[in-house]
Amino acid sequence: MLGTHFYNEAIRKTVVGFGTLFNNIEIKRRDPSNSEILEVQKVPISYGPRDKFVTRLEQNPDPTPGEPYEYMRIPRMYFEMTGIRYDGARKTSPVQKYRTVIEDNGNELREQYVPVPYNMSFELGILSKSTDDALQTLEQILPYFQPNFNITINFIPDMEESRDVAVVMDGINYSDTWTGDYKSRRSIIWTLQFTVKSYIYGPFNQSKSIRTAIIRENIGNKSQSLRSADLTYKPVALTDIDGNNVVEGTDGTGPDDLLLTPADDFGFSSDIDEYL
Repeated sequence: MLGTHFYNEAIRKTVVGFGTLFNNIEIKRRDPSNSEILEVQKVPISYGPRDKFVTRLEQNPDPTPGEPYEYMRIPRMYFEMTGIRYDGARKTSPVQKYRTVIEDNGNELREQYVPVPYNMSFELGILSKSTDDALQTLEQILPYFQPNFNITINFIPDMEESRDVAVVMDGINYSDTWTGDYKSRRSIIWTLQFTVKSYIYGPFNQSKSIRTAIIRENIGNKSQSLRSADLTYKPVALTDIDGNNVVEGTDGTGPDDLLLTPADDFGFSSDIDEYL
């Protein structure tokens, strides 16, 4: 069973969806005397651990002529996924499936078992050298989490499977590296913890649509077979499908009946055969 390759990129899409939430934050610097806007700066965000960015700040606190890449401008934000765990509270029946019609072949379906709920932990950090820059960034984030904010992720495009995913804020921490002499660079760091209630999907398969269902009923003692009946159900077209302006849906074998796809409107015809 295990070993059949599939990759739905569910974890990757969750990481991208989380980071995209914070990729359009700006800060504005004003003239203290008249509140005139002097500068508008977009706060960059990138994926990586906190220690990486703190180390770069400590080793390259100021721009070096001829080496602009080594200088990391702040304020900026970082984020990383710190863990993943199964969420049994959101579990659904593992035998349930959902299906979608293959567009280029209406008689075939794609089917997939319901996804498995997993909680993914994230850390978001705000690095700044001034309190005002850090608070401007922080206040553009906090009001949206009460304590959760929903995003929509298109997990399986081939299955048209999109889900709302809750991003829950778990906590906030603050640190200020106000150490060293007056020439040392100050680093203010706000750290926010989040839980993303996401999903992980298994493979999907193709299957044929069911066009006939037969149900056998027995009345009385089964060993004596006092009476039994076969109930047969077939889909019947409710609209004109072959384009002749006539709805030819009869008993499941009419011209329009034979052209039915799972995406069409249809009813059912039923036949009962009794055996005494």
